Amino acid sequence: MADSLSASATLTVPTEAAAHRRALLLLVVTALLWSLGGVLIKWVEWNPLAIAGARSLIGALVIALLLGRQLRFDGSFDQIGGAVAYASTVVLFVIANKLTTAANAILLQYTAPIYVALFSPWFLGERASRRDWLILLVMMGGMVLFFLDDLSLDGYLGNLVALGSGISFAWLTLFLRRQKDGFPLPSLLLGNLLAGLIGLPFMFQSMPSTSSWIGLLLLGVVQLGLPYILYALALRRVTAVEGILIPMLEPVLNPIWVFLLMGERPSPWAIVGGTVILGAVIFRARSGGRD
Repeated sequence: MADSLSASATLTVPTEAAAHRRALLLLVVTALLWSLGGVLIKWVEWNPLAIAGARSLIGALVIALLLGRQLRFDGSFDQIGGAVAYASTVVLFVIANKLTTAANAILLQYTAPIYVALFSPWFLGERASRRDWLILLVMMGGMVLFFLDDLSLDGYLGNLVALGSGISFAWLTLFLRRQKDGFPLPSLLLGNLLAGLIGLPFMFQSMPSTSSWIGLLLLGVVQLGLPYILYALALRRVTAVEGILIPMLEPVLNPIWVFLLMGERPSPWAIVGGTVILGAVIFRARSGGRD
């Protein structure tokens, strides 16, 4: 009997470790797909809030088509909280880009890991390790270097809105993680619908061109719908802190796409900062769940 229990435990550990590694890989793919946003948004010529709304409605359609039979709506606090956090994240980020520099908006949105690390212990019962705090500080330093040439003290209102987007992003991660034993994707569907409704009035001011519609479809399907499905699934197997640290690859990958497709070269400071962030992400992923 003891031998049987020992063999069972031996089999469980590798299985859980493999599931954790797959979840980390899903987070990397998520960051890769999210990073397409910069070049795709440049492609679309339309009101920014209209873009955000149309992108979210297309994303909602993707989630509904792929997972329709699995979606269950119970109106729980976590489900509604996740939906509101999601809609706030995508809408506030678009508004912030209108009121401050893109660098400020991205940097302040990616203060989200700080709030996740602070709130996880009492909201989820998951405490960030000292190693995670150290990696977080290193990555935030890399983010500052990455955007050093474009950061500005102007646009105070936009900076506050971007900070709000970061807080919303943190709570989205926390709410999705708290639904790890259930099915968090209904939160994303409801959040996309809410964001679509917010952007709806701005869609009637003008109509995008055929080329812009192609960009919108790519935004909704490839940059929003699919990666958020992957993100929700990954958060069932990783801690909230892991779930917010690994996607910090997104701002590093974004200018790479812009460089490859549009020829805009990143600055030397951006290369240094990106290297720091990439190194920290690789270290965190390789160290796995060890403290």
